[in-house]
Amino acid sequence: MTTSHGSGPRRSIPIRAETPGDGLDLCGSGEPFALMVLGDSMAPEFVEGDIVIVEPEGLARDGSYMLAEVNGELIFRLLRNRAPGWSLHALLDGLPAVELADLGCVRGVIIQKSRPGRRRDTRRYVE
Repeated sequence: MTTSHGSGPRRSIPIRAETPGDGLDLCGSGEPFALMVLGDSMAPEFVEGDIVIVEPEGLARDGSYMLAEVNGELIFRLLRNRAPGWSLHALLDGLPAVELADLGCVRGVIIQKSRPGRRRDTRRYVE
């Protein structure tokens, strides 16, 4: 994940393009995957170093934590459904909401978080 706002330097994780026959196509696009939280835009609920599990085919609803691709960058935000439509919000005060024309940019729903080294410090976000 990248951090585009908040304190500290901007960081990104390089993503290698899939090449046919390299073995990456064995995983279905609907399989859950894990990411590490970078930055503080979602604190205090999610802090840098937390591991989140993303469900690509999860149900997007008001109040869900989402992974979305906005302007070519992956962002992690709280989804809100308010008139006139959907928007993504950081938990850190002072960061602007991202208004969405539709949910086409959503890449998945956060279904769980854990803190490395603290097995009991796990929280699930599904009902």
